[in-house]
Amino acid sequence: MNEEPVAAATGGFRPAWRQLRRNPAAIGSALVLFLVLFACFPGAPLYVSQVCHNGPDRQNIQGHISEGGHQVSVVADDGTPIGPGWRTCYLLGADSNGRDLFVRLLYGGRVSLEVGGLSAILCVGLALLLGLVAGYAGGPADAVISRLLDLIWSFPVYLLAVALATAFAVGGIAIGPLHVASSSLAIPIVVIAIVYVPYVARPIRGQVRSLRRMEFVEAAEATGAGPLRIMAVELLPNVASMTLVFLTLIVANNILTEAALSFLGVGVPILTPSWGNIIEQGYQTIVTAPALTVAPGIAIMLTVVSLNVLGDALRDAFDPHSKIRIRG
Repeated sequence: MNEEPVAAATGGFRPAWRQLRRNPAAIGSALVLFLVLFACFPGAPLYVSQVCHNGPDRQNIQGHISEGGHQVSVVADDGTPIGPGWRTCYLLGADSNGRDLFVRLLYGGRVSLEVGGLSAILCVGLALLLGLVAGYAGGPADAVISRLLDLIWSFPVYLLAVALATAFAVGGIAIGPLHVASSSLAIPIVVIAIVYVPYVARPIRGQVRSLRRMEFVEAAEATGAGPLRIMAVELLPNVASMTLVFLTLIVANNILTEAALSFLGVGVPILTPSWGNIIEQGYQTIVTAPALTVAPGIAIMLTVVSLNVLGDALRDAFDPHSKIRIRG
C-alpha cells in the first residue's frame, strides 16, 4: 500500500535516477562538485606532502623563491606578497604573511565544506524531526512547534546568525556537563543549522499534513501501529526525496553563510583557514594582491553554483511540479 503514495509524493528514486543521468547540467555540476571535494580532502595533504611541502600555516615573510633564474622575495619590502605564477609552490601566490595561498585555499575548502555539510545534516535532521511531529500529531504539538519556527523565521537569517554566533563566542556553549569552547567549529555549525531549520521544517510539515489524510496512514492506524512507527515506516519514506533535495540546497546556503560569518569575524576561528577567513584577511589588499580575495571567491562560486544546479536537477527529477526553494 505504500508504493503508490511514494510515487505520487516523490516521483520514485529509480525514475529520478534515470532522469538525472539524461540531464547534462546535473552531470556537469556533480563532476565539478566531485573535483572540488577531491581537491580539498585527499588532494590537499597529498599536494603538501608530495609537491609543495608548505603547510597552510607556514609563514615565510623573509623567504625567497627562484623564478626565471632570479631570487624573488615571497613578500616584498613594501608588504606586497608574490602573485600567481607557474611554480611548484606558491601557485596562486602568497598572502601578507608569506603563506602559500593555494595550500590555504585547499585546506580552507576542507573547513568550509565540513561546516556547510555538517550544519546541513544537523539542520535537515532537526527539521525532519520537527516537521514529522508537527505534521502528524497536530493539535498543541503542532501549535508549539509552528510558533517556534515562526519565531526563528521572523528574524533575518544573517542578523540572527551574527547575534547567536556573537553570544556563543563569548563563553561557548554549556548545557549541563556538555561544554563547547568558543573556538570550536561546533559553534558555527550549530548556529548555521539553527537559523535555517524553519526553511526546511515548514515544507516537510505541510507534506506530512497532506500525507496524514491518505488511506495508507489510516490503514496503519487501523492495524494498531503507534505514532512513532507510522512516522518512521509510513511517512518518512514519503518525504525522503524531499529531504534529499533540501539537503543539497541547504549545503550551498550554509557554505555562503559560513563565508559571511567568517568574513564578519564571528564564524570559523580566525586562525583556522576557511574560504571566508581567507577573503577577510585579503580584502584590504584587493588592489595590490587581488588573488587573495578572487581565488576563494571563485572556489565558493563554483561550489555553490554546482550544488544549486544539482539540487534543482534533483527537485525536477523527483517532482517536476514541486516549489522547493531556500530563501536566505
